[in-house]
Amino acid sequence: MPMSICGISTSFLRHYPAALKVLSDIDLEVRDSEIVANLGPSGCGKTTLLKVIAGLERPDSGEITIDGRPVKRPGMDRGLIFQDGALFPWRTVVGNIGYGLDIRCIKGSDRDTRVRSLVKLVGLQGFEGRFPHELSGGVRQRVALARALANEPRVLLMDEPLGALDPQTRRLMQREILRVWRETRGTFVLVTHNVGESVLLADRVILLSPRPASITAGIPIDLPRPRHSGDPAVMALKEELLGLLDSNFAGELEIKEI
Repeated sequence: MPMSICGISTSFLRHYPAALKVLSDIDLEVRDSEIVANLGPSGCGKTTLLKVIAGLERPDSGEITIDGRPVKRPGMDRGLIFQDGALFPWRTVVGNIGYGLDIRCIKGSDRDTRVRSLVKLVGLQGFEGRFPHELSGGVRQRVALARALANEPRVLLMDEPLGALDPQTRRLMQREILRVWRETRGTFVLVTHNVGESVLLADRVILLSPRPASITAGIPIDLPRPRHSGDPAVMALKEELLGLLDSNFAGELEIKEI
């Protein structure tokens, strides 16, 4: 198992006078080359869990290991993509993609070769010298994807990376994520509140309860790829997930059907 999450609980102590409990005893094993989608309502703790995995938040209890090594802080074995891409506005496309390589002092032909291969992998030929403000939302997310892959992470973490895109661009980027996954055979953990997206992309969907989040179900998606939203099997799984969400998250908002 590339990643193991054991007994993770987290509270936000800044909510004085009482701490706000966000995660409650999360246990999850993520297999090699698996796409796992964490699904739940807005505010339930999905992003907090991703930040704990990334090493950006410290849990109150429990442990996360990557290839048997405990996660204590951010590391090159994890890549992270945010909803807005979080690109550096002063860096070009190739400058953003190569940022992690620069931090590791990888220079010269090794750096250039790696950046060129990533530009090709995510289809950014012709955009190399552009700055983020010159790019569409979909192209910016391609850059963010390439930047996250630059250090060849064991686990790629995606925090609603397509949430800000229009529906057509979102569908295109779903296909791009799957194409990149097929070529890299990476391990991807995706946060989403979009039921249809979780069925189209994931090998397994993890349902999180309202805050404090705990895992209420893990649903395998045993459908061949590519998957299409109009396929009866896809629609049936989507309805199954919506039914589970209706029963577990009654009264919660922001669960998307599309």
